[in-house]
Amino acid sequence: MLHLRLITPPEKTDDVVRLIEKTPGTTHLAVVAGAARNPSGDIVMCDVAREAGDELIDRLRGLEIDKHGSIALENIDLSLSLRADKAEDEAPGEGADAVLWEHLEDATHEESTLSVTYVAFITLATMIAACGVVLDNAILIVGAMAVGPEFGPLAGFCTALVQRAPRLALRSMIALLVGFAVAMVVTVGFSFFMDAVDLFDAESLDAARPNTNFIYRPDWFSFVVAVLAGAAGMLSLTSAKSGALVGVAISVTTVPAAANAAVAFSYDKYNQAWGSTEQLLLNLLGIVLAGTCTLLAQKLLWARQRERTARTRELG
Repeated sequence: MLHLRLITPPEKTDDVVRLIEKTPGTTHLAVVAGAARNPSGDIVMCDVAREAGDELIDRLRGLEIDKHGSIALENIDLSLSLRADKAEDEAPGEGADAVLWEHLEDATHEESTLSVTYVAFITLATMIAACGVVLDNAILIVGAMAVGPEFGPLAGFCTALVQRAPRLALRSMIALLVGFAVAMVVTVGFSFFMDAVDLFDAESLDAARPNTNFIYRPDWFSFVVAVLAGAAGMLSLTSAKSGALVGVAISVTTVPAAANAAVAFSYDKYNQAWGSTEQLLLNLLGIVLAGTCTLLAQKLLWARQRERTARTRELG
């Protein structure tokens, strides 16, 4: 269940209440007249089944509540109520399949914004991965994958393509390109420093490296895994199952590939640098392709679900 809190202009409160009452999947409706101060108006609260949330938000925006008041939505971790159980049964579809597009756009907007924290995380992840490739240490590679924040901009770009949001697409692309560029440049400097203190050397990079040589040897498996991870990542975001994102992060070779390219470049190992760059681009392409297709499929399936529900209501 979701909790919806609205600030509505007094002249729109009755329309909002009627809308909520007519929407299957809503319950626990409460109205506090004149309680809001900034902006001034009434406070309307209700609980809504996740699968009914997107449609209700669309209709509330149609009443311009977002322009003249506010719309706030949050997850309910626990709801002990027979009315809530009944509301979930009345709502069309399954909550796990529902996509809250406004929430998805807002979440990816935040995750895809170029910030000092984002650049710091991706740079640190790349430097950790640099240590992993030189030491041929798979544990460090997995750790770097988990630390890397690059899936945020990738998810934002996929969402922007599906929702036709050019600003979000541009913001995501800038965060992705600038983030990796800064991380790789800093890692080149880090590699020079580590070489100066005799912790990195060219011989380690030229060694067989059975645990990490896949990073600069891209193949079809690299693309297949990226596609599967991209689909899993988008499903994780849209279904609010964020725990799966950790698995997605350690399934793709974006950060390790950037790290290996940077270290190889610092030692003039251009074949490795180019192979790692191919690995990076192949992973990015697979994730974007799969993520976009996953969102398009979800949008189509949910649109059909709405149509079936609307026909059922008309016949009923």
